[in-house]
Amino acid sequence: MSLDTVVEDIREEAHARAEDIRAEGEARADEIESAAEEDAEEILADAEQSVEREIEQLREQRLSSAKLEAKQKRLEARRDVLGDVREQVEDELASLEGETREELTRAVLDGASDEFEEGDDVSVYGRAEDQELIESILEDYDGYEYAGEYDCLGGVVVESDQSRVRVNNTFDSLLEDVWEDNLREISTQLFEQ
Repeated sequence: MSLDTVVEDIREEAHARAEDIRAEGEARADEIESAAEEDAEEILADAEQSVEREIEQLREQRLSSAKLEAKQKRLEARRDVLGDVREQVEDELASLEGETREELTRAVLDGASDEFEEGDDVSVYGRAEDQELIESILEDYDGYEYAGEYDCLGGVVVESDQSRVRVNNTFDSLLEDVWEDNLREISTQLFEQ
């Protein structure tokens, strides 16, 4: 074998080996590129899912927040309406006149007088505008005397030192009791859906 043949065989073998290495390198590069593309697609899909979840959470939060705000505004509006109704009732009680006012004042005074012993000195307080009315009613009661002004819509506050009892039968206190006892029913009638 000649030296040229040996050199040629070595060259061919080196070329073949280089070609195998290059082919292996290209195959490995293709594998790496394919794996990188798969990873990139997986990362992108995960990111898209994450973004969609965040968008859905944000949408749910905003919807929940909007519902809560609407509910709060509805409750505030109901409170305002109930406040207006209560004011109207108070205005009507304060503006009662004539026989109706006298009948109601007598009724609350009779109710309060049940708490006192016969012979007690009883002091009766009432609205300044009702002084004459209360004094005329008290003419029918022994030991009862108009004692002064009490800031209220009407009715009376009655007390006695002997009994150590004080009865608040003002229209205000009666309205408060009725209002609290019937608030649910009032609300239902005003806001039936």
